[in-house]
Amino acid sequence: MSITATYRLQLRGDHFTLTDAAAVADYLDDLGVSHVYLSPILTATAGSTHGYDVTDVTRVSPALGGRAALLALSEELRCRGMGIVVDLVPNHVGVAKPHQNPWWWDVLTHGHSSEYAEYFDIDWDEDNGVDGRLALPVLGSDADLETLTLDRSGTEPLLAFHEHRFPVAPGTDGTDPRSVHDAQHYRLVPWDSGLIGYRRFFTISDLACIRQEDPRVFEAAHRELRDWVSGGLIDGVRVDHPDGLSDPAGYLARLRAVIGADRWLVIEKILAHTEPLDTTLPIDGTTGYDALAELGGVFLEPSGAAPLTALSAAKTGDRGDAAWLSEQEVAIKRTVATSGLAPEVGRLVRAILAETGSACGSDLLREAVVDVIAAMPVYRSDYRPLAGLAGRVIGDIARHEAEWAEPLDALAAALINQGEAATRFHQVCGAVMAKSVEDCLFYRTARLTSLQEVGGNPARMGIAPAEFHLASAERATRWPRAMTTLSTHDTKRGEDVRARIGVLTQVPHLWAGCVDRWERIAPPPDPVTGLFMWQTLFGVWPVDGRAAAEVPGFRDRIHAYAEKAVREAGARTSWNDVDADFERDLHLWLDTVIDGAVGKSIGSLCTQLARHGWSDALGQKLLQLCGPGIPDVYQGTELWADSLVDPDNRRLVDYDLRRRTLRELRIPPVDATGAAKMHVVRAALRLRRERPESFVGGSYTPIFGTGQAATHVVGFARGPAGARPDIVAVATRHSVALDGVALGDVQLGRPGWGDTTVALPEGTWTDRLTGETVHTADDDTIPGPRADSLFATYPVALLTLLATDR
Repeated sequence: MSITATYRLQLRGDHFTLTDAAAVADYLDDLGVSHVYLSPILTATAGSTHGYDVTDVTRVSPALGGRAALLALSEELRCRGMGIVVDLVPNHVGVAKPHQNPWWWDVLTHGHSSEYAEYFDIDWDEDNGVDGRLALPVLGSDADLETLTLDRSGTEPLLAFHEHRFPVAPGTDGTDPRSVHDAQHYRLVPWDSGLIGYRRFFTISDLACIRQEDPRVFEAAHRELRDWVSGGLIDGVRVDHPDGLSDPAGYLARLRAVIGADRWLVIEKILAHTEPLDTTLPIDGTTGYDALAELGGVFLEPSGAAPLTALSAAKTGDRGDAAWLSEQEVAIKRTVATSGLAPEVGRLVRAILAETGSACGSDLLREAVVDVIAAMPVYRSDYRPLAGLAGRVIGDIARHEAEWAEPLDALAAALINQGEAATRFHQVCGAVMAKSVEDCLFYRTARLTSLQEVGGNPARMGIAPAEFHLASAERATRWPRAMTTLSTHDTKRGEDVRARIGVLTQVPHLWAGCVDRWERIAPPPDPVTGLFMWQTLFGVWPVDGRAAAEVPGFRDRIHAYAEKAVREAGARTSWNDVDADFERDLHLWLDTVIDGAVGKSIGSLCTQLARHGWSDALGQKLLQLCGPGIPDVYQGTELWADSLVDPDNRRLVDYDLRRRTLRELRIPPVDATGAAKMHVVRAALRLRRERPESFVGGSYTPIFGTGQAATHVVGFARGPAGARPDIVAVATRHSVALDGVALGDVQLGRPGWGDTTVALPEGTWTDRLTGETVHTADDDTIPGPRADSLFATYPVALLTLLATDR
């Protein structure tokens, strides 16, 4: 079954199950979606709101409705010509509640003798700090060992620490809880002891990594998937975090053999700024963060970089430019590698010493390894296009740190050996990158926050149309079935929030003046936090006539987001060391802003610039939906979405509202209701379903404007391979400069499109959004349509060639 577009659904056992998914199938069909893209559906930790903490890989989650509900959903979709894409989590499983994970419980009970002992990446080394036992970081301090109790309420005795329960190995029961604990195959240790007995997903101790490189583990973990494939229940698979695996390429080859050559396979691979995707991988592409950066970047105004850099420097002391970001990234990576991920780095160092027999000493080796990890510009360097990268990084460090010759030689020897140490090196590099950049640096800088996104590059403000077209054409040729996206369950800000913030690149001086006035009235508790949150507030402030304080949930959402942001930044407060005074001041400041004169000023600015945010939001959406690749629509984003980072972006979606809006669609105005966005989404998705050959595997031709405002046009033509283009998607960019109005004391641009036209291929074209028709000829006797006419109703146009001209 051909996949033309997916729609991501976030399933939750308490609110939105597989049965609920089946209930919206008719709506998604009407919208134009071909496939439902489900969050993980295997059994997860009780109460999980996301499903990435799988506890039982052998069955569909009963909380989501179980296998029967999956079959019913599949049947409902199949009868509509639709299908299912599943989200697979091969790297780790949930262990927060040990008794819910049969494999983990058995390992805790029987230790080395458990049949699952080698399923997990456990540190059984006698030098692991707990005499070869399995360290579980759950205690507050060592003194908590004296508070352990024995729970005998069930058929078997359990070791108890508050709400936590752990098994007691056969023959080790007794009357003294501490003595019973000391007889187990595991050791309970303080959460901040630096002792972790297993590889984790990043620094999350509730997620233990499993060894997919072991054929027994792979077979056990994919038995259910095989059943879905053989039963014809699924048409595609998304793989979560393949970079955490010991051998991503080998794993993907085995997975491809399971699902077959034709099923869609995309991976959550975060590519660095200039990193190519390995073409030898047996996949259809990434999950689209690379496309996200390109689609948003082409709407930014590069000339805004200098004034926004000056504002950041003046307000926060950091420029937020490439040099500053690079310096901060390396410094944060060193901190993360020697703190949160120190256990993983320590295990890597031990593996290097064991394999190479180096006499350089663990401390010196650790320092050298940390420096190499900090300098690594990608998640992991063992993909084929990156051959030689690790050597160059090590060589650069060796030239500057002569005293590290011996430890760097040892690291090089271990990488050449391609054993356990090499595997751990690549795994640790990716974890350090994620925790340092996405989860820390991107909360510590604030030049333009819409760029601080997964896979983003805050150092580059704006992408030229030429670069955008080259990247799109390459995707059309090399990765025509890659997923493209604008919002996910992991994005820091939703697509429409980023679009509105991006408008600030068009009005940087106006923005700087507003920030200066606001901070004189309501000074923030910290300069970086202030500039970061001003942009956040600008991005999500309501523009539907309501005061922000009157919008249900708005205040609570902003407070929750701000608290998470400053803790992730780790500069003034953190998850592990909360500064209650600073956080109190932060919350007081936010209330002052929301309730006072500054809030009214923010609302006025947002209202006056709203149409420009909407213009960019519609533009990037249309280009995503019609561009190369297979587009995903994240749940709810067919209307305006003001979502921030999780869990905010996993809120429940009002499908009753969306059904009503879809039923009533005609040619809606571009306004705060978001109906215009749904109109664009439906038109594009239905067109993809109607003419699939023009998209996946089809041609890509840039479309340009001519005349005085030519640079404000961005678009392309699509068509079947070897045939003339029959679809054109075109959008307005940098719309503020076309406005020609004054906002306060600032003049915004010059009026109108003037003599600008859009150069279309010859033929008769109909705009699917307005129903209007335009005619063009190659000999210039009938020029392309005037931009002011083409964009009179919407800042975008979706044109299809008349059937007789195709």
